[in-house]
Amino acid sequence: MTSLSRERRLAWDCACGNGQATLDLAERFARVWATDASAEQIAAATAHPRVTYRVARAEDSGLPRESADLVTVAQALHWLDLAPFYAEVTRVLKPGALLAVWTYLSPQLDPPLDAAIAAFNERIVSYWPASRRHVDTGYRTLAFPFPELEAPALEMCEHWSLDHLLGYVRSWSATVRYRAQHGADPVVDLARALEPLWGDRERQHSVRWPLVLRAGRRP
Repeated sequence: MTSLSRERRLAWDCACGNGQATLDLAERFARVWATDASAEQIAAATAHPRVTYRVARAEDSGLPRESADLVTVAQALHWLDLAPFYAEVTRVLKPGALLAVWTYLSPQLDPPLDAAIAAFNERIVSYWPASRRHVDTGYRTLAFPFPELEAPALEMCEHWSLDHLLGYVRSWSATVRYRAQHGADPVVDLARALEPLWGDRERQHSVRWPLVLRAGRRP
């Protein structure tokens, strides 16, 4: 994605959260402007000499007109008010500069482990916020302001123990809502389904997240 940027002077990471994607950008751009509407998230971000963190809404970045070579949104586009955000993107980007947004889909494991994860997803799907549907469709149903570039197929991959995976799934907001409503932890049943298939609990299996990228240049 960064290889498509014609210049690498300034990137704006919008809705940066605690800066996980921001730090990767800082390795590739001379300066990174990282914003989030949450002061708590910004306070938790890791400092970097090339990164300026700022509490700001997506439609009011604080950047000068036509100053950015790249604007990114990682796993957060579905939370933004798109029309004013896209107006700010158009104002901030240089002509020919790049907007890139991406999201990752539900985790996938090798069979037969994947069937247990799929059943768990079906159990909790109605407990996700309504905007989650945009993640599941890879943002394809959301408006995009510029002509789009062809994006490669991408994925993230980790190797996790069973307890690591269960802890991750237990942290999902849908899992938390299910537990609050029913007074029971659905991850207990997921663990029972995975344990006889996993082998030693410390054994590491691959966990993959397909990534969907949408990118386009400001005319």
